Amino acid sequence: MKQTRATIFRRVLLLGILPASALTAQQPSRIDQNALKRAPSRPNEWLTYGRDYAETHYSPLKQIDDRNVGRLGLAWSYETHTVATFEDTPLIADGVIYGTGSWSVVFAVDARTGKEIWRHDPDVDRSFGPHACCGPNNRGVAIYDGMVYVGALDGRLIALDQKTGKTIWSVKTTEDEYQSITGAPRVVKGKVIIGNGGAEFGVRGYVSAYDAKTGKLAWRFYVVPGDPSKPFENPELAAAAKTWHGEWWKMGGGGTPWDAFAYDPVADLLYVGTGNGGPWNREVRSPGGGDNLYLSSILALKPETGRMVWYYQTTPGDQWDFTATQNMILMDIAIDGRQRKVIVQAPKNGFFYVLDRITGELISAKPFTDINWATGVDMKTGRPIETPNARYTNGPVLIWAGAGGAHSWQPMSYSPDTKLVYIPGTNAAFPFGPDPNFKFTRGRQNFAATFVSPPNAAPPPTPSGFLVAWDPATNTERWRVKYPSRPGGTLVTGGNLVFDSSPDGHLLAYSADKGEKLWDVALGPGIATPVTWLIDSKQYVAVLVGRNGGRLFTFALDAKEPIPALPSPPPGRGRGRGAGRQSQQSQ
Repeated sequence: MKQTRATIFRRVLLLGILPASALTAQQPSRIDQNALKRAPSRPNEWLTYGRDYAETHYSPLKQIDDRNVGRLGLAWSYETHTVATFEDTPLIADGVIYGTGSWSVVFAVDARTGKEIWRHDPDVDRSFGPHACCGPNNRGVAIYDGMVYVGALDGRLIALDQKTGKTIWSVKTTEDEYQSITGAPRVVKGKVIIGNGGAEFGVRGYVSAYDAKTGKLAWRFYVVPGDPSKPFENPELAAAAKTWHGEWWKMGGGGTPWDAFAYDPVADLLYVGTGNGGPWNREVRSPGGGDNLYLSSILALKPETGRMVWYYQTTPGDQWDFTATQNMILMDIAIDGRQRKVIVQAPKNGFFYVLDRITGELISAKPFTDINWATGVDMKTGRPIETPNARYTNGPVLIWAGAGGAHSWQPMSYSPDTKLVYIPGTNAAFPFGPDPNFKFTRGRQNFAATFVSPPNAAPPPTPSGFLVAWDPATNTERWRVKYPSRPGGTLVTGGNLVFDSSPDGHLLAYSADKGEKLWDVALGPGIATPVTWLIDSKQYVAVLVGRNGGRLFTFALDAKEPIPALPSPPPGRGRGRGAGRQSQQSQ
């Protein structure tokens, strides 16, 4: 019987003569909606920001485990030729790593060798940097149907050819010159989801969905209402306007959703975390109070229309930069003997929230760090129980968790093996007071607050950091590791390992069940969030590192490459306009 070449190739593969990677190289897989939905069953890759739609930052890979992690060594490193601190979580598909550096530069490198395949610089005007909070950082890309999507700092959403890095389409997503993008896009049901930042600069936040093929705007959900003398964009904003006072729309209002998204394919709900108020002081932006919906909230939206199904506001009438843009995780867990579909978040305000992700019902809320702005959360109303003068209306006050937040952009992770969440956080205080001389100025940071300690108060305590293992079923701590300041983002694996980084530049591995330190390597300051993948039967762990010049460091068992020093920043890349270069190299 005549056999085709493809048939022979498949049979040879089944007999184990050729590695599985050979088939991958011959027939690259298509990253479509089904592939993203089934990402948990594709452990060898990392297809979206949190590896899966649930945003767990968990990999079931266990070739590297708590018994052999001490054998990890450097396999290869790649010099990124970018400046500024990394915040990126790279993606891995079909043997290629897709990452970003500062100024929204995107690079693709071979996952086996670290050799550059292509590089794209969107040519962001460097003069835009001062209008971006907080710096020209970028947290990553999305992959879908042969394209790589990146949100550029200056507000563009750009679709690149996955093989070449060439621009396919580019659209301006922002309506205001002071809005910026630092977060990673997500793709849901053929739509690219992107938010924006800049609440302090006098902007109005929103989340948008664009057609993945054409870049056409599908829908937009504004977080705060606009001028009430004009028609509201949707009924949700008409309801929100009742919780605002004064002429807030002249100062933007804020609420920018600059980071957190998650998606439940079964419930068909897109979850969006929204940002702080602008200006910070509610007495200025909304005189007379009010919850100021939908600031500092978790929103559940229909991904096809952008219409809201439910919301939960973690910090009503936010006055402290307590965003709810920190990453959210979806999980199914048993609580009090009942199986629950939940969404959890540890936002900047210091509480760990567990919500029913179908209805938005608050299940529990407990502090995971020191706080003094509230004594708890009322389980009947879902509202925080605020302490006297927490809103600094009667003069300066020292607030825990502080404007830096108990948890910021650094991703927490969840292991279905230990059933624990791993939160990289900060224990810190920050002084707040009213600013009687405040004058709103668009394009500048508008706080309407002063940051001077109360008279005769002791100096604020020195901030400290931690990695805490948190049980979401009981909302209690399991174990904790302390740091001198905020650590980096986390990765948890099926090998009973949690990877994290210390503020002084060490990549660390702990046992996920007990928090025992098992591995420690010094790489340099500015460590982002690790990822892991398997190729040619070998598991790798990689992370981007650097503050001025950076590298992608990639580790494997028994690898022995010497660890190079971080490079110096490339000349002329920190100021002025970028060179707009885009190179293509052979594999």
